[in-house]
Amino acid sequence: QVQLVESGGGLVQAGGSLRLSCAASGSILSINAMGWYRQAPGKQRELVAVIITGGSTNYADSVLGRFTISRGNAKNTVYLQMNSLKPEDTAVYYCNANIISRRNLLPFEDDYWGQGTQVTVSS
Repeated sequence: QVQLVESGGGLVQAGGSLRLSCAASGSILSINAMGWYRQAPGKQRELVAVIITGGSTNYADSVLGRFTISRGNAKNTVYLQMNSLKPEDTAVYYCNANIISRRNLLPFEDDYWGQGTQVTVSS
């Protein structure tokens, strides 16, 4: 069983910074990509940033230049450094990972989600 556990959300004033962390655990053989999504009240979940094996990254236009996604040395962790936060960044942030795990002795590829962490930016 694969699990993603997030941490680092909270309340911050506009212009401030937060760092989100996500750690994957379980019978993991490899991780193809890790990323962050967010969902604000009344809106659809949207991609914030993603990093794939090899280090390539992709960002939503709304966060480009302010947010940075990175992988940890252990490669089963992903971070989202969020600077110059704006009230419109307020949302629940979810970690997502495309992981190949061992299931019944065979490799199994699937997408996994964390439980979400609240980020609130006050004006």
